[in-house]
Amino acid sequence: MQSYSFQRIIHYFLLKKNVSLSFLQVKLICFLRIMLSDAELGTIEFVRNERSKHIRVRILNNGLKVTLPHPASEHDAMKFINSIRTKLIQKQEALGKGLEKRNILIDENSHLQTLTFVVNAKPTTRKNIYFSLKNSTLNIEFPTGTDCSTTENQQFFWNGISYFMRKEAKRLLPGRTKQLADKFGFTFSEVKIQSSKTRWGSCSHVKSINLSLYLMLLPPYLVDYVILHELCHTKEMNHGDKFWGWMDKVTDSKSKNLRAELKNYHMPQ
Repeated sequence: MQSYSFQRIIHYFLLKKNVSLSFLQVKLICFLRIMLSDAELGTIEFVRNERSKHIRVRILNNGLKVTLPHPASEHDAMKFINSIRTKLIQKQEALGKGLEKRNILIDENSHLQTLTFVVNAKPTTRKNIYFSLKNSTLNIEFPTGTDCSTTENQQFFWNGISYFMRKEAKRLLPGRTKQLADKFGFTFSEVKIQSSKTRWGSCSHVKSINLSLYLMLLPPYLVDYVILHELCHTKEMNHGDKFWGWMDKVTDSKSKNLRAELKNYHMPQ
């Protein structure tokens, strides 16, 4: 889940959208979200969506994200949450156990290989955490005595790693998508690199392909599998027999095995 501070929103509107501050003050109203803390469920975030028809609850490992339709209130949502509280707690605990298995701990003993660089974390005499990518190695230097296992430090490490993975993904994946499209006769409108942690890729009805930067954690042949999967969606938007017929055609009838192998890989949470 990606969150935005007011500072980042202001930076986006003023620098990217070139709008006046008065206009920005009006637009910020759209970003206001109500959050409360629950002793059992963690942080509960309420987001209003005028297009929603029902209250929707997304379970996170540290809270809930609740989408409110018009005219439902936070009180209405809490009544619904309390009616299924036990089930939510059980699912949240199961999610947490799953995340523990998925998370990749970054410290001096870790061995993380991405598609284009290896991560080398080491303690030094530095007073801060420093990242540098050189000769296919991302060096992470941190002060000696740092507790790398804390959530804060792990998030900091992964923010840096993700920054460089995004740069590499933007450099390589659009070109590879075009190569595969040309090879098998597909067409697409554009390729976007996103930070999705729930899906490796997606394809819209206008043939716009979204690829997660975390594809950089996969071996090359599985990266190709995901790209081909989305290219096949430019022909068939569903996962019916015709779609899997396309997948078998472009993977030499190996789509089932590749799909099963992909399930062994997880994105860091």
